[in-house]
Amino acid sequence: MSFELLSLETIQELAHEYGYWVIFSGIALENTGVPLPGETITLVGGFLAGSGELNYWFVLASAITGAVLGDNCGYWIGKIGGWSFLLRLGGFFRIPEPQLVEVKRQFSENAARAVFFGRFVALLRIFAGPMAGIAEMPYSQFILCNLAGAAVWASVMVSLSFFVGRIIPLETLVSWMAKFGIAVLLLVIAWIGVSIWLESRKIKDVSISDQPSE
Repeated sequence: MSFELLSLETIQELAHEYGYWVIFSGIALENTGVPLPGETITLVGGFLAGSGELNYWFVLASAITGAVLGDNCGYWIGKIGGWSFLLRLGGFFRIPEPQLVEVKRQFSENAARAVFFGRFVALLRIFAGPMAGIAEMPYSQFILCNLAGAAVWASVMVSLSFFVGRIIPLETLVSWMAKFGIAVLLLVIAWIGVSIWLESRKIKDVSISDQPSE
């Protein structure tokens, strides 16, 4: 994907040389908010485990631990200074503050699902932690959803490349998963956009109905 900072070849070289540390640190940084290809890193780890170069359980533990710790860092970054940064960013791109407030509200109402399922969605996996902090999601709830989501996501990704990687080339598998992530991301964006549009129409209709008739 174009926004990723590392190519598949580079990730493979790093994983060959540094093994589990690459899996742990790469996923941790991605979940903190750095646009690294955590999904690809996890798939590479599972693939190397399937070929016997790495241990399956150590790869899985590295992926889960990195995801949990990274998301925790992202949560506190978002909670401490995320909203003020988002407001400044919105001002730069001329996004009205009410729209940002609405996005924050939408995320807050769906925070548990976003943190759990967001790991399977391109970009949302990077921003779910910081956005949960910005939306002031209760930390106990965040920890539970974060740990459960990390365990499910890592298990699926590592197991997929561990078994399927023996049949399908790694490059093809990574490409398929990237396309799946983008497709889901577009659906999420469309859903949020429609929700905000319907809410704005509702507010507009209410304001019109409140006006005194002549």
